[in-house]
Formats: sequence, structure tokens, C-alpha cells
Amino acid sequence: MSTKEKIQEEVDVLEKEVNQHEIVLYNDDVHTFDFVIDSLIDVCEHTLEQAEQCTILVHYKGKCTVKSGEYKDLKPRCSKLLHLGLSAELV
Repeated sequence: MSTKEKIQEEVDVLEKEVNQHEIVLYNDDVHTFDFVIDSLIDVCEHTLEQAEQCTILVHYKGKCTVKSGEYKDLKPRCSKLLHLGLSAELV
């Protein structure tokens, strides 16, 4: 294994350790599909397709991870989802 490969492997491990948090969105009987989709596009910077897929998963499975990353990036996003009235949790 070359030095470059070893360094890349170490970087990959560090990135996994840093990006260990996620926002989980839960289903509710209050908000429309369109509202949830628009919220995910706005708050989590999803594409329309990503937002639609997450919304469908939340509806049928009860929950879905909508964003992964560093805690400091996810905390304000999760707070904004909660402020919009959605049921979300940072784990």
C-alpha cells in the first residue's frame, strides 16, 4: 500500500467518525406531502426527487433519515424542521 493510499484510508476513517450524526424525520397526520417536500428542500437542501423519496419513506415506514453529517451542521437544520412543526430528531 502506497503512502497516498494509507493517507486516503485515514481520511476516510476520520470522515466516517465526523459524519456520525443524522436527522430522522417521523411521520405525522398533520402535514401535507407538499409541505414536507418543500421543507426538506429548504432546510436539508434536498433535490425535489430526494425530498419526494424521503417523504414517501416517512409516510410508509414511519420515519426516515433525511440528512447525515456533522452535529454542528445538523443542529440548526433539525431545529428549523421542529420550528416548522415537523417531528424530527438529531441522533
